[in-house]
Amino acid sequence: MRSGEIKALSGLRIVAAVWVVLFHFRPLLAQAAPDFSAAMAPLLDCGAQGVDLFFILSGFVLTWNYLDRMGHSWSTRTTLRFLWLRLARVWPVYLVTMHLAAAWIIFTLNVGHVPSPAVEQLTATSYLRQLLLVQLWFAPYFDGTSWDGPAWSISAEWLAYLLFGVLVLVIFRVARVTRARALLWLALVVSLPPTVLLLATGEFYTPWSWLPRIVMQFTAGALACAAVRKLRPTERARRGFGWLSLAIAATIVGSLYYLDANPPASVRDASGLVDVLFVPLVVALAVGAGTLPRLLSARPMVYCGHISFGLYMVHELVHTAWNWAAVQFEITLTPGLSGSSVVLGLVAVAVVGAVVLYHGVEEPARLWMRRMVDVRDSTTSPVGGRPPTAQTSSEEGIDHVPARVG
Repeated sequence: MRSGEIKALSGLRIVAAVWVVLFHFRPLLAQAAPDFSAAMAPLLDCGAQGVDLFFILSGFVLTWNYLDRMGHSWSTRTTLRFLWLRLARVWPVYLVTMHLAAAWIIFTLNVGHVPSPAVEQLTATSYLRQLLLVQLWFAPYFDGTSWDGPAWSISAEWLAYLLFGVLVLVIFRVARVTRARALLWLALVVSLPPTVLLLATGEFYTPWSWLPRIVMQFTAGALACAAVRKLRPTERARRGFGWLSLAIAATIVGSLYYLDANPPASVRDASGLVDVLFVPLVVALAVGAGTLPRLLSARPMVYCGHISFGLYMVHELVHTAWNWAAVQFEITLTPGLSGSSVVLGLVAVAVVGAVVLYHGVEEPARLWMRRMVDVRDSTTSPVGGRPPTAQTSSEEGIDHVPARVG
């Protein structure tokens, strides 16, 4: 099991991205469609967990594509090339949305009477840190570290990319002497520290909690991938994994509703406990066939997975602009068709923005930056000679989040 794009994981990306989008849009949904919002609250209120799913997907997909190329021995040249290609994947959209966010802050200073509360963050130091993708490294909390809220997770991802050159050497050697089943258990155990921290403190969002989230969940994804690469499932087994993925997804949803109705007394952010099911879900989808894997592998879902990074990065700009307009012009959403239409329109604007970013920025800039290191064969666009989709499996679209996201 080692060829090309795992389409079900590409489809999973858009599910995680939409989860994050709805998490941020839930105050608007509560105004426009209170009944729907109340019914979906257990899911909407924990949409920040979509970031943790992204971190696991990131470790999985990078390992899927690079374990053989980088795991045998250290190569400074190969590692630097890997880092450049990661920049080529995330930096262009990141830079565009970062500067759009800065332009918006400046706009609010000069138009109307409601300046953005982020104006004090518009400093040269903040700009330089964001430009270099290190803004999160200096802060125990990610609130206010980035002008475009979701960008904090890209800073966390950049840390994981810098560690990957060493991590892949370790994963390669562990995988060589460890059976698939043991690797799966190890991946599950490695993913647990954020959950243990949650059980110890009762809250998912604590000082420096972002650090074990990215390091341990990224590593768990890498170990899960190493396990999947060793599997040789029969078609019957793959169908079984497909049904298992459906059961895990249903368990995640059911658990969120149960925890909402029966919250543990000592754990305020109990929804974060479902993170323990993310590694099994990713593995089951990567191996499985039929049912949920088939749905997520459908062409529209895969395409949506490809634009999910743009959606993740642009949706909070749309949300922030609406919040400003609502205060500036004293707009109040009313329950019913008009309010729901406004929310749907805002989501549509974010989706259109994601499409524009993907086709107008992400892909052209990625290919342009690739050609800088593929001097001998500028006609080969994808990493390692694979088709472009092989590199868009599911790792680059990573985060979102506003203030106080799990």
